[in-house]
Amino acid sequence: MSHGTDMDSFTPAPKLRPMLLDAAQPFIHRDLSWLEFNSRVLAEANLKENPLLERVKFLSITSSNLDEFFMIRMASLGRSISTALRRGEQKQLRRLRRIRSVILGKMNRFQQQQAQTLESLSRELSRFHLHFVTSLSETDSYYALAKQAFYETVFPELSAPEAVSAAQIGLIDNLQLAAVFPAGSFVRIPKKLKSVLTAQSSDSKNEPCVYFFFLDHLLQEFLPAAFGLKEEISILRFTRDADLSVDLEEEDTESVPDVVLSSLRKRDRGRPVRIQHRGVKVPHFEELLKKALRLSPQQIFQTPATLCLNGLWSVLNTIPESILKKRELLHAPIKGLVPREFRIDDKIFESLKKRDLLLHHPYDSFDAYVNWIRQACADSDVSMIQQTVYRVDALSPVIDALKSVAGRKKIRVVIELRARFDELNNLRLAEELRNAGIEVVFGFGKLKLHAKIALVSRKEEGGVRLYTHLSTGNYNSITARQYTDLAILTANPEIGEDALKFFDTVAKGEVPQTFKRLVPAPAKLHRRILQLIDAEITAAKAGKTARIVGKVNTLVDHAVIVKLYEASSAGVKVDLIVRGACALVPGAKKLSENIRVVSIVDRFLEHSRIYFFENSKALYLSSADWMPRNFFSRLELAFPVLDERLYRYISGVLLPAYMNDRVKAKELGFDGHWRALDQKQAGGSLRSQFFFAELAEQEYAGTPLEIK
Repeated sequence: MSHGTDMDSFTPAPKLRPMLLDAAQPFIHRDLSWLEFNSRVLAEANLKENPLLERVKFLSITSSNLDEFFMIRMASLGRSISTALRRGEQKQLRRLRRIRSVILGKMNRFQQQQAQTLESLSRELSRFHLHFVTSLSETDSYYALAKQAFYETVFPELSAPEAVSAAQIGLIDNLQLAAVFPAGSFVRIPKKLKSVLTAQSSDSKNEPCVYFFFLDHLLQEFLPAAFGLKEEISILRFTRDADLSVDLEEEDTESVPDVVLSSLRKRDRGRPVRIQHRGVKVPHFEELLKKALRLSPQQIFQTPATLCLNGLWSVLNTIPESILKKRELLHAPIKGLVPREFRIDDKIFESLKKRDLLLHHPYDSFDAYVNWIRQACADSDVSMIQQTVYRVDALSPVIDALKSVAGRKKIRVVIELRARFDELNNLRLAEELRNAGIEVVFGFGKLKLHAKIALVSRKEEGGVRLYTHLSTGNYNSITARQYTDLAILTANPEIGEDALKFFDTVAKGEVPQTFKRLVPAPAKLHRRILQLIDAEITAAKAGKTARIVGKVNTLVDHAVIVKLYEASSAGVKVDLIVRGACALVPGAKKLSENIRVVSIVDRFLEHSRIYFFENSKALYLSSADWMPRNFFSRLELAFPVLDERLYRYISGVLLPAYMNDRVKAKELGFDGHWRALDQKQAGGSLRSQFFFAELAEQEYAGTPLEIK
């Protein structure tokens, strides 16, 4: 198995061996690599240089990340184990069980680290009159506030205890809490209750003090007495398989919402994959859990801090402005540049006729895109607007603008109802748009629609001109302030024709196959990536300069990884910026010595995907990661950067800034672990996200994007 590389001679470092999918192959198991990513997020929560409330956000994210990891990845691993067991595939079974055991072992250590982080943050935040309460005692000054929060907010929502039985346990929903009494009864805690409750008071100087109480702590402290009991209780939190697979291939358009809604109801009752608990042990209840839910002891976690860490982010909105103003607590807000072409409404289309425009969110404001859509709605020459929706915020100004002209222009919105955990939002949006008279098209078949594209058709002299917006991120004004994404607006006629063909093809329920400029998945994208890597290999073997830069969230497709190993062996320089899971092993002799992998975890979630092939002069942006799901199970688009100005900016300014980040970048070593970089090396104190913010503030002066 040479594949043009020396994979057979691969010898893993001792620390890497437990992380490999197979000890003889250079592929890190994607889930173990993802856990390393979540550890990098937790490291940001412990970093003293970060403002305190930013650190609280990172801690909260680690908990939400783990919830999704168990609901999706661990559930998938469990199904794979069941399949291997049923088929008698002993080698595969041993491998999968080993991986599961390693993952679950890491979970306990990670929970301890989360607890230590919360305790440290709680101490530091108390200096600012922000008290994240990690324990409750009657001697505490805030005890009365906690009791009041319980009896006024929590207790009125609770039902009386019910007898424990396997059937009743089965009614506990995904991510729902339950309070268990040793005598053999339990209470299901309504999911509508906030997981962190806030109370305010004033100190001796009449300055506001804010207390944050975790719901599980309040239940442990006050629930027994509320029901006239004296015994201590245990609080449990259930995590279930939430990986919905909804095939719409045989469904007619009208029935699609009902099919998705019906599938959603199954999510809350999927097979349990994790039980977290705090408080006194209830042995007979735990035995019932294991028996009724078929859980191994490793899947039941004693949680040291709280079961409600995921609620920390939302409570930050309850902090008084007088406290939030303090510099040590939050980063200064980024206003976001609205490029000058988007400030004068009637000039946007004229500008696009001259050159393509690039938006780099959040440094460039999402308002620029909103202004373009509003101008399209107001322009009497615009006859049609089309757009995809994967995740959109409920109050999006884009949706309001489209609804306002639905009777006067043709509006078509293609909605993916199966966007994970946004299904209900998208169902409501589809109904809202239809009620406004907008044509709504749904994703179809086994393929999820993940492409981000909008098209404006405008009547001009000589016929209809097409204006296209293509993005790496969603049409969501909230995440556009939290995620880094790239978008291009263009009047390029070939791109426009491709966009029109895309919308018409999808509207007919067909899979897009061939375009002039756009590269679609599942039809072409995987093959195109391999071809472009091959072209760099050919160039390197001919003695030409050859280089590949890939920026993705996830890199786990084995065929692409093997091809990158082949490129490295041929002398191609490969630079990879991978935010999350990375199955590739860099730095292996005769295999990946020319491959460097960095990951950046900073204030904003890195979300843009960039594919650059230097010798071919090919530069693509995309909604697709380098993973089988994006290549073969989703409708994706990669779009080329054709404007010379934009090409020079992305290849000569943006990508080098990422690769030279010495503050937030971590580099993946041959042992599978990530390490901070030496700031004495090239790049020095460069922090890429701050660098991009400064460029936007200066309206890109001194770069190819500067308008002179």
